[in-house]
Amino acid sequence: MKLQDELPMDHKLASVYRVGAGLGGVFLLVFGILGMTSHPGFLSTHGDKIAGMTTNGALSVISVVVGLVLIAGAVIGGNFASNLNMAVGGLFLLAGFYGLIVLGTPGGNFLNFRMSNVLFSFVFGFVVLTFGMYGRVGSRLPHDNPYWKQRHAEETPLPSGPPAFVKIFKPGPPNPIGH
Repeated sequence: MKLQDELPMDHKLASVYRVGAGLGGVFLLVFGILGMTSHPGFLSTHGDKIAGMTTNGALSVISVVVGLVLIAGAVIGGNFASNLNMAVGGLFLLAGFYGLIVLGTPGGNFLNFRMSNVLFSFVFGFVVLTFGMYGRVGSRLPHDNPYWKQRHAEETPLPSGPPAFVKIFKPGPPNPIGH
């Protein structure tokens, strides 16, 4: 059984996945386009600031591509958007860690990251990841949720009827210490 086929296409969570992918994609697309119009060098480490973050040609192109991918996920919707949001969110978290590692090194910082870019990567990554996980993980998923059903497929249902008190004995040798 594939989990991808379990969630119906008209499920109410599909709109959450779509909104998350769409809003994130639009923001990245606008950021990338504004970054390209400022004419920075492709791998320049002295690019302009846009929306409080530094950019260069490479970061602008990556932002446009990822923005278009997220918008495509919003158009497709369903489980595809959910999986895409989780993957892109994870990639943004990794990009945030990359930015922290190369923050002070001009040779390795080819995406022109500054601390504002690192913070954005972490926050945006967590938000998009949360949009992707919404309705898939949690301790209080409803029992009609397909993800809950898939995780609890082999559990046997509890017997119905009045509650009973049962004393469970621990088998094995007696343990006189502490008892």
